[in-house]
Formats: sequence, structure tokens, C-alpha cells
Amino acid sequence: MGTASPAGHPLPYDIYRQAIERETLRFAEVVKGADPGTAVPSCPDWTLAELTRHVGSLQRWFGTLLTRLVQEPPRSRDVELGLPERAQEYADWVAAGVPAVAEVLRATDPQAGMWAWGEDQHARFWARRMLCETLVHRVDAERAVGRESEIDPVLAADGVDEFLVNLPYAGLFAPAVTKLHGNGEVIAFRCADPAGGTGEEWRVRLDPDGFRLLATAAGDAAPTGSSTAQVRGKAADLLLLLYGRRSYRESAFGVSGEVAVLDRWFAHTAF
Repeated sequence: MGTASPAGHPLPYDIYRQAIERETLRFAEVVKGADPGTAVPSCPDWTLAELTRHVGSLQRWFGTLLTRLVQEPPRSRDVELGLPERAQEYADWVAAGVPAVAEVLRATDPQAGMWAWGEDQHARFWARRMLCETLVHRVDAERAVGRESEIDPVLAADGVDEFLVNLPYAGLFAPAVTKLHGNGEVIAFRCADPAGGTGEEWRVRLDPDGFRLLATAAGDAAPTGSSTAQVRGKAADLLLLLYGRRSYRESAFGVSGEVAVLDRWFAHTAF
């Protein structure tokens, strides 16, 4: 399944490296002092302790992959976590892992070839993926403790791109993706805020053999072709929509076209 991103994606590697550190510390600050047993509504069946353990574990796992520049899928995900016994200490544990992650990212050539489950078979894939994971889960934590969330629109727009570029390859852990088919229907996700890229649009076509992200031009004020359904919103809202944290039926989005196609999309793309 071929994919093609709008201009400007991915972002420069240093932006990912710096944003990962910033977002991880923000996450740790949100969960520090909160009840570890607090439910996380956007991650069903997870508590805040489980979400925090996931974020810290995933970063250490990604760091291990980058350090080794693995060339094939790992047979095990075992890695030394140093996880505290008390869930109340998880926030400090996440924050304590930041220097090591930052050092790995500084020491790694983003162009180095390595295995990745997505389209981009280079080290930079994992930096981009780590940022998206951390940013979205930071929002999950803020929602759990009743805080408002803000997302840098540039990072949000890149997160939309990262999601759509890699989604066709996500069947290993999101099997419903492999059953997403169609008859040429096109769904357009269009960015509404200037900071996120006015006119930036991602167009996905559903074909009998799967789906693919179509080439599209960034900066165009008008769509680059007809679409069966279109969702328009700010970059941050689109990001949370694609990750299942929002609904296209909310007033934050402008929707046109056949909503049945959107329902089919979202029923198969839980990530």
C-alpha cells in the first residue's frame, strides 16, 4: 500500500528529540501526586498507574531498539525497566528516564537503517513514533485528572501525518485495519488552523484490496480532488479524532459527504 505525505513531514529530527523530552516531563508532572488508581476514560480498563507504566516502559523499549539499531523484529520485548514497587513513584520513574532517552536520541543517526513496523525503515521512525505516543498519552493523563490540554499545532499536524502514513502497516496489533476496504471512496482530513498548516490535507482512498494515503499538496486552499467524505478541524482536534479521543460528530469538526464512510473508517482504525 503506497503512501505519500503532504510537504513538510516528517519534521526535522531535532524537533522530535526536543519535543520528546518536553512532553515526557509534562506527562510526569501531570501524574505526579495523582491517585494511581484513577480511571483513564480515554484508555478503557486502564488506571493512571497503568498508563504511566506504559509510557515509561515504551520509552525504555524504544531506546533499546535505537541503541541496538535492530535489523529484524525483536523476538522479545524484555528490557530492564527498574520499575518502582510503589505506583506513587511511577511519575518520578518516568521523569528519571528522560536523560537516557535524550542521550540515545542525540547519539543515534536518524538516517541509520533499522527495522521498524511502519513504512520508514530508519531510526527516525522511532523518534517520531515515541513523540506521538507520549503526546497523546499526556492528553489522556490530563483528561483523567481533569486538566485542560494544549497541543502544539505543528506537532499535531505531524502526528496526523504519522498516524495515516503508518496505519496501513498496523495490522499486527490493530487487526481490524486489515479489514478496511472500499470501492474507491476518498476520505479527506483537512487542517483548519493556520499554525497547523492552512489547507493541509490528507486524502485516504479505500480500495478493494485495502486503503492508501494519496499524494496531496500542502498549502492549497482548495481540495486537490473530489472526496466522498471530508472532516475539517484544527490540527490538535484531528489528531485526537484519529486516535479515538474525539468524535467527528462534535461541533469542533466540519463534516461533509457520506458519514457512513466515516463510520466504517473509525470502526476499523482503533489504534
